[in-house]
Amino acid sequence: MRRSYRWISAIAGTFFFGIFLFSCEEELSTLGEGVVPEEPFNTGQAEFDVFALNKRVVAVQTNKLPLYQVGVYNDRVFGRRQAIITTQLTLPNLQGNPTFGNFSQSREDTADSDDDDNTINENETVKEVFLYLPYQLVPATNRDRDGDGVQDELESPEDREDPNSDQDGDGLTDLEERTRGTNPFDPDTDGDGINDAEDDATVVNSFPNTFALDSIFSGRFVDFNDKDQFIGERFTLRVEPSSFFLRDLDPNTNFEELQEYFSNTDISTFVEGPPLFNGEVSIDNTEIVTFAEDDPETETDESLIIETRLDPGVRIPLDPTFFQENILDKEGSFELLSQSNFSNFLRGLHISLTPENEDLMILFDLSQANITIIYEFDDFVADDTTGGTEGSIEKVEGEYTLNFLQNSANFTNGNAVNTFIDDPFNSEITTALDTEENAERIFLKGGSGIVAEIRLFGEDGGAEVINQIRENDWIINEANLVFHVDQNELENLGGTIEPPRLYLFNGETTAPLFNPATERSTSPSPLGQILNYDGILQRDQDGDGTQYTIRITEYINNIIVRDSANANLTLALTSNITIPATQEAEGDMGSRIDLPVMNAINPLGTILFGPNPPAGAEDKKLKLEVFFTETN
Repeated sequence: MRRSYRWISAIAGTFFFGIFLFSCEEELSTLGEGVVPEEPFNTGQAEFDVFALNKRVVAVQTNKLPLYQVGVYNDRVFGRRQAIITTQLTLPNLQGNPTFGNFSQSREDTADSDDDDNTINENETVKEVFLYLPYQLVPATNRDRDGDGVQDELESPEDREDPNSDQDGDGLTDLEERTRGTNPFDPDTDGDGINDAEDDATVVNSFPNTFALDSIFSGRFVDFNDKDQFIGERFTLRVEPSSFFLRDLDPNTNFEELQEYFSNTDISTFVEGPPLFNGEVSIDNTEIVTFAEDDPETETDESLIIETRLDPGVRIPLDPTFFQENILDKEGSFELLSQSNFSNFLRGLHISLTPENEDLMILFDLSQANITIIYEFDDFVADDTTGGTEGSIEKVEGEYTLNFLQNSANFTNGNAVNTFIDDPFNSEITTALDTEENAERIFLKGGSGIVAEIRLFGEDGGAEVINQIRENDWIINEANLVFHVDQNELENLGGTIEPPRLYLFNGETTAPLFNPATERSTSPSPLGQILNYDGILQRDQDGDGTQYTIRITEYINNIIVRDSANANLTLALTSNITIPATQEAEGDMGSRIDLPVMNAINPLGTILFGPNPPAGAEDKKLKLEVFFTETN
């Protein structure tokens, strides 16, 4: 009958399909009668012990990172951290022996002897130098649900799905402003005193765009999800020449492996010369734009047309004399002959940040940062009437851009290091670290902080328990670790910004516990991916974190069904779970711990109830929850 059903259902009409399905179901029920006298399967739930240890992370590797921290993060629970950047500079495309102006220095040196009027001493002179550090932006993809051109993070919650919202109250909807090319954040885009809704003469797209900023932190009890809260925040930025040589290869490995630098390495004190900049900066979330010069011979006012756009970021002037002496005056010299020579000559910069208020920490992608040198030089302009034998000297402007790090072919050229200066933990936290006792509380802190070792089925690995589960022939439907947040302890210690996600991975192989091929994702942001695994903070109605649930079903099935090892797991913080790569960190007494790269750039921390919670918190105990099916 089943074979007939499959064949007929493929060709029959809807009416016959329904009749045939009914008859098949009836016959199947008859065939099964008496074969299974009762329910063939039972479902159940079981809880198993977990053992947890808090482990101190003395230092993390902080070179070859995707992002670098600078500033101060004052965590009321875990203490103050200052982060300083030391970075090399790299020549454009790593090409040495650059030419400034029209001619190389060797050509200029022949100006008095080559009988060519075009060959002159160009007298290249630095006019201005600018350092540009772009902020991290919230990805625009899937961040504008109503398509009105305003990112969701910059709209009130009720406007995020309403394209007819009017952000600046000028009478034009945000969608109309996007279509017309006017600024949805300014009711008078061109500043002529006429409201955008009534102004027909506004030059379109002549305004800097506004973006939601990401990767800026402060411990001053601010909303982690409010991307507009730091606008106008002021800080002092200091840029100094470095005398510390950052090696690319480690001499202790016969120069066969990359050099590792750690967060506690004394680098930032190697300063050579006065600061190149030491001044105040204000955070702005609008583009940095330059306008064209007006051409008096045309009717169009070109000064209203934007010529260049840079994403929001820090753009500050640097000392031109330093770059005159160390860059332009070195044209044709040994120091600029190659990138290697240049790195040894001009060893890099230290970048530090002092907040105007209590604390401020910013993360920068140094591969997107640069230094632009604007210079002028003499240019010989021939007189056409004399066949080029006579002419005049004119001043011409040129630009030369130095990079920090350059990414190419999955490799980062150049080197940069984060130095962390951490306050010691309080006595309560310190006494809970690196003991052999099952933890009352789990303390987690990113970077040079704290991670936890998790042992499933108890301290000894639970071999007897695992064998018993196998003998019961359980089918594991779901397995979870639920980490409850100890809000009372967080508040008692002063409160903190809670990390939005936890990351649990195999501490022995460093492999993730999730399978990307079976994971569910809803958005490109890190918190919109790997959702079956979860680990995302759940909050109550007041916005306080309550718990993190991490699903490890496949990992438990590998242990029970496929006889995989019950490895010790590591619980840590990560800023992006989709980047599972790890690198070495330094633990207690010189031990080594493998930690996610994205843990090193995470300054946050939290406190969770452990497997051995204090009295009164037994319901928050960390345990392994297993939902299973078994046959009778």
